[in-house]
Amino acid sequence: MKSFSLGKAFVPVVSAITLIFLLTPIVHVILFSFNDAGRSNILWKGFTLDNWQNPCGAPQVCTAFGNSILVGVVATVVATVLGTMIALALVRYRFKFRSTISLLLFTPMATPEVVLGAGLAAQFLLAGVEKGIGTIILAHTMFCISYVVVAVKARVASLNPAIEEAGRDLYAPPSQVFWRITFPMLLPGIIGAALLSFALSFDDFIITNFNSGTSTTFPKFIYVSALKGVPAQANVLASIVFISALLLVIIVQVLNINKQKRLARQ
Repeated sequence: MKSFSLGKAFVPVVSAITLIFLLTPIVHVILFSFNDAGRSNILWKGFTLDNWQNPCGAPQVCTAFGNSILVGVVATVVATVLGTMIALALVRYRFKFRSTISLLLFTPMATPEVVLGAGLAAQFLLAGVEKGIGTIILAHTMFCISYVVVAVKARVASLNPAIEEAGRDLYAPPSQVFWRITFPMLLPGIIGAALLSFALSFDDFIITNFNSGTSTTFPKFIYVSALKGVPAQANVLASIVFISALLLVIIVQVLNINKQKRLARQ
């Protein structure tokens, strides 16, 4: 008979508790998307599929969700393009204040969101800019650029310049070297940075709350609705986001595994 070992049991028990702690909110959101809630979605009142058949049934929920998608996509595209160019300039070129700029780019990442949000709100107020979707996009683009620069900069620094040198030795023009050699090698880092930017933008509440005016995004809608219970339709949309992200991760993992198998056979 095997003796009980506290040391061997410690890691599995702690892992199980941590996993339950991490997944409980997600399970709650998915479970209550099937709740026959009526006006309040705080207590379980019975199973129904009506919320999934009509996810826009709650007032403003799809408008807020659409605004978050719009803000996230526009901010991600702008921040990814600008951040990639900045990363290339910082790694490949020598110019005055390069180190200072690299340091300052970390500032938005190190600054509390409440400070950034309040500062931006004050600037928009002084400039007489009316708050809305446009100011939210500007605010999100501002803090997303830093994350893109950091992610793409690491990728640029890891590239082997000899590969690009080979392209230039074959008399390829600079644009062709960039689009046929440099850009494909940077693409994984750019895609990762873009996904990170979209996730940060879609999830942001604090900076958005300072700079949104009367416009509503999905996190802001959830916050306002939380006092009387988040509508079940909001749980449906949140579940769709979670399931989509999970499927994306699974697909990427499967593609990577298949690629590694193909490389191993060659």
